[in-house]
Amino acid sequence: MIEGIVTVLKPPAMSSSDVVVDLRHIFSTKRVGHLGTLDPEAAGVLPVCVGRAVRLFDYLVDKQKTYLCEIAFGAATDTQDAQGVIKEKSDAVVTEEQLQAVLPRFTGTIVQTPPMYSALKFNGQKLYDLALSGKEIPDKSREVEIPSLKCTGMRGRNRFLLEVTCSRGTYIRTLCNDIGAAIGVPAHMAFLLRTASGPFTLEHAHSITELETMKTEGRLSDALTSCEDAVAFLPRLDLKSDRRKPATNGLPTRTNAQDGTYRLYCDGFLGVGTVKNGDAVLKVHLYGE
Repeated sequence: MIEGIVTVLKPPAMSSSDVVVDLRHIFSTKRVGHLGTLDPEAAGVLPVCVGRAVRLFDYLVDKQKTYLCEIAFGAATDTQDAQGVIKEKSDAVVTEEQLQAVLPRFTGTIVQTPPMYSALKFNGQKLYDLALSGKEIPDKSREVEIPSLKCTGMRGRNRFLLEVTCSRGTYIRTLCNDIGAAIGVPAHMAFLLRTASGPFTLEHAHSITELETMKTEGRLSDALTSCEDAVAFLPRLDLKSDRRKPATNGLPTRTNAQDGTYRLYCDGFLGVGTVKNGDAVLKVHLYGE
């Protein structure tokens, strides 16, 4: 059984859904799902669950993301990235000192209003589709977390590289737009590369072509992070050997562990479980059949 999480190196001009379609073919299974959409024009890390690993979605999707982006001053667009229509221009020149001065305003907990051209939904419809139809867009402002935001260099006149570590749901193009507004010079996101999504990093990412080659060579499993390793951030809880059958049948096991979520073991890895009021219950079954 081939299962686990594969870190895909998504190229620009390819949607996250297209990646899923390709991986269903490569891994010969319909049980494939990605851990967070990456915009079509963006590139980088897209973790994809294969087989029973899709059961871990809720435990992995909320992990922090890290991005490298280019912010370009002098023009703001309706999509807040380089693919949109310019709606405001300026000949002002922004210095690195000006940029560094406003970055602290965008670290920690901040409020963002996602762009209308986005995959967010209102009453079952994507904001993108509502925007195209000319309908009024509801206010979708929300809090996001940005623990780290720094300028890593200048790429030319009015162009800078930013490294951002943020929570799920953060729009980097909105961040670039808002930074421009804070300085008083229109700006947009010119380029975006996701370098990490939770524990899945660029260094271990594989292109679609590489995965196809690995399949031909019979080493496709080498591209997968096991379900057990994917949840290594959870504390481990071992049950007594006589509790394996009751646990896999969904029955609770008394324990002294504190309430929380755990990797459960009983003569091997069982999966993910929870402890509540002293009762450990297996929630995600990942043991060998």
